[in-house]
Amino acid sequence: MNANTSRQNAAAWEEGAQLFDRTTRDLPPGRHQFHKERMMAQIHETRQAEHTVNGANGGHGANGTTPAKTRRFRLSRPAIALPALAATVAAAVVAVVVTSGGESRPGLATGPALTTTIGVASAEGAPRLLDEIALAAADGKHPVAKPGQFIYIESKTADTFVRTVDGESSLASHALHTRQVWESPDGTKGWLIDPAVNDGPEGETLSLPDEQGNTPRATLNAPSYDYLAKLTTDPDTLLAKIYKETKGQGNTPDQQAFATIGDLLGESYPPAELVPALFKAAAKIPGVVVVDDAVDAVGRHGVAVARLDETSGQREEWIFDKKTHVYLGERIVQVNRVSGDDGLIKPGTIVFTSAIMKRAIVDGIKQTPSHSG
Repeated sequence: MNANTSRQNAAAWEEGAQLFDRTTRDLPPGRHQFHKERMMAQIHETRQAEHTVNGANGGHGANGTTPAKTRRFRLSRPAIALPALAATVAAAVVAVVVTSGGESRPGLATGPALTTTIGVASAEGAPRLLDEIALAAADGKHPVAKPGQFIYIESKTADTFVRTVDGESSLASHALHTRQVWESPDGTKGWLIDPAVNDGPEGETLSLPDEQGNTPRATLNAPSYDYLAKLTTDPDTLLAKIYKETKGQGNTPDQQAFATIGDLLGESYPPAELVPALFKAAAKIPGVVVVDDAVDAVGRHGVAVARLDETSGQREEWIFDKKTHVYLGERIVQVNRVSGDDGLIKPGTIVFTSAIMKRAIVDGIKQTPSHSG
């Protein structure tokens, strides 16, 4: 779900948008906005860091002027490898910094990155585990979202990226924080509260149309509840659709298919009939494995369904409760060493972490459920 960009610095957006358009013309239209927001966020962070380094004159820049206020975007997952020109502006490698002693307000920071012992992966048990997860999902309670209501998702999340200032690269992070999203079933109304994105604690609207009067069409990469309700529940047909509509995205077709399903499990609310089909479709993707022990953003241990992206060296893990098979969250772990600035992210680094705390149907924006969803 994308944050409204109304308060983004116009000059920074224009410069980055032009660079993006020159370097990502081959990306499918549904992914352009995703990568543009990632790149704008990286440009913002780099410029903010440059101001911190160079602007020691009472909060002014090196030329004595006050920089225009820009905004940061929530980056839901590491971006795919962009063309080299864009990558020099916005390195999209992500890790995580978690402070001790409870939650802190997110901000630009540097390591240490959260690390973990890389869990042993096995392909042997993946189909059976996904079948068990699908059966559990089919038996679970799953209220239907009605017109006038809102899907509420509350999560804990953290991420870090490689920041380059004056040719020097280092890790910069958003600390573990709470993210709250409300969205109407048709996807045209919503609200976001995320201190890593919002300028203030009240959050901001996600309602459509946008500033240009456009109402974006829901897609697999930006789905609404109503859109998901119309998808096929036949696993083979569903997987074929995912491959077709994400062609050319990600580092490989298989990895992008896995990531697309993973996104639907996280910050969306698939109808009850679709959830088992998503798990059964995932079981058909080559390279899917089981990790016996994985930990979500709030420290809950579970079993993970995972897949290694050979290009980035990162393994995406969907974490489930070992007994109930309830979805807990996601993490991305750097498994293999890579070259260049990406090499700052060492094997064993947790690249991204999230934990779903509540998922429910509510009757209004900013209303929260009295119990976990």
